Amino acid sequence: MDIKKGNGKFYIGDDEQNPTAEITFKPIGDDKLDVDHTYVSEELRGHGIAGKLTEKMVSFAREEGKKIKPTCPYVVDKMEQTPEYQDVLAN
Repeated sequence: MDIKKGNGKFYIGDDEQNPTAEITFKPIGDDKLDVDHTYVSEELRGHGIAGKLTEKMVSFAREEGKKIKPTCPYVVDKMEQTPEYQDVLAN
């Protein structure tokens, strides 16, 4: 499954405006990202896609030297429950 970078998001699908799955974010100052939304279409659910999108978001934050302050409930839970993500979790 190819995860593409769009404007304030990572997504799956051919159309950035109408993706089959996405995780969206916006900058908070210079050093944080608010990950505020995840969506996975009905046909992709149950395949760990939201987890893969979160993993991509964590990798992006590391590459950019930023922390993630999630407001999406899924991402909050996923990051709190994944020890490997603690280095990018903002307080």
